[in-house]
Amino acid sequence: MAPFKAQNMSNNSMVVAPGPRSKQSGEIGRAQWVQALAAGLEPEVTMNPVLLKPGGDQRSHVVVEGQPAGTIESSEFIGGRTHLAETAFAAFDDLASRFELVVCEGAGSPAEINLRAGDYANMGLACHADMPVVIVGDIDRGGAFASLFGTVSLLEAADQRLIAGFIINKFRGDDALLQPGIERLTAISGRSTFGVLPWSPDLWLDAEDSLQLRPPESRGYADPARMRVGVVRLPRISNFTDVDALNLEPGIELVWLDESGAVAEVDLVVLPGTRATLADLSWLRVRGLDRAIVAHVAAGRPVLGICGGFQMLGRSIADPDGVEGPAGTEMSGLGLLGVTTTFAPDKVLRAHGDGSYEVHHGRVDVSAATAKDGWTHSGVVMGTMRHGALESDETRVRLLEFVASAVGRRWNPSGVSFSAARDEQLNVLGDLAEKHLDLDALLALAQDGVGDVPILPPGDATGAQ
Repeated sequence: MAPFKAQNMSNNSMVVAPGPRSKQSGEIGRAQWVQALAAGLEPEVTMNPVLLKPGGDQRSHVVVEGQPAGTIESSEFIGGRTHLAETAFAAFDDLASRFELVVCEGAGSPAEINLRAGDYANMGLACHADMPVVIVGDIDRGGAFASLFGTVSLLEAADQRLIAGFIINKFRGDDALLQPGIERLTAISGRSTFGVLPWSPDLWLDAEDSLQLRPPESRGYADPARMRVGVVRLPRISNFTDVDALNLEPGIELVWLDESGAVAEVDLVVLPGTRATLADLSWLRVRGLDRAIVAHVAAGRPVLGICGGFQMLGRSIADPDGVEGPAGTEMSGLGLLGVTTTFAPDKVLRAHGDGSYEVHHGRVDVSAATAKDGWTHSGVVMGTMRHGALESDETRVRLLEFVASAVGRRWNPSGVSFSAARDEQLNVLGDLAEKHLDLDALLALAQDGVGDVPILPPGDATGAQ
């Protein structure tokens, strides 16, 4: 069994090794990377052939089969993605030829009827492969029954024929309360509900996009003995899963920072990755966060920059070719590390043996700084271009011991294993699916197809039967 998502829109990505369709390392959405791990597979670019990385409200940077492929404007979403559809369909066909079962995740809603003409990630893919479709409704957002029924009824008859039924996700409470609604939904739609997945407050999974970015759930106390780590919430933040490993540490309280006054309250400031380093550096200055971070360092308190955040800590950032904006743009950094950054059109995609990886256009010159094993140091200021570095338990322990020493705290390693924690979460999710979903029916659906289902109005307005 293999995972597949024709098009993902996310700034959280991973670098994977070359696969059967590629001779070089490539970039895919983090969600498909995790799904591959859950399936016991080596992640490959075929599992997410098109990755869109938002560069603003109207433009996205395009990654095709793991490699940068220019940009796409919002105006092109209806009819300007034919070449992307061809790539996505070819990737799916390749996976389907090598695996007995390919589980495809859609993107957004299949009822985005304004975009249906150019769709290849939802019903477009389903029609290409004549595959059965199960619609998942997020009841935590409310209106799930209306959303599920309305999604089917808005689709054209050809699309409706592929909709086999529903799953309800994130339900809080007694399933019996939902049963009358499920029975009514079955009666009016002619389709089954394959299960109700409960909300699990203890379930943690790698986040896919910044819509999931919010302060960690409160632990119910503010223990002064815990070290406080503040992560700057950049507007164009990317790969913010870099701090997930810190949030697993029982001796850490993780908070998001977007106000300068809050910087003085934390022990360690983390400047995370960003899809637009220059724009987010400007935002940092407008908010006064640059001065607060410099003052934080002057007080002997540590700062860590990762990828774009590392570049911001240097002396200067230059964009001679207009990778992020107008060609020839140059901006001074915070001057806390003796490094300079120059953007280049070609992207660096590199995976390291410790599980960390690099995804960046900026080339950082560390010749005037102290650098070792991918890390640059100057006093209490640290920087690295490696995402996922803190998922290494050894690296994370060294960092936290350094921070504790700098701020006069005692740090006792917790023994938490990040990889074991992720595996446990995947097991929790698998157990929930086994307990609450009709997996036998879903497997039968994958093998036998949908069968006859009614076409709901107004989807049958053309008279199609």
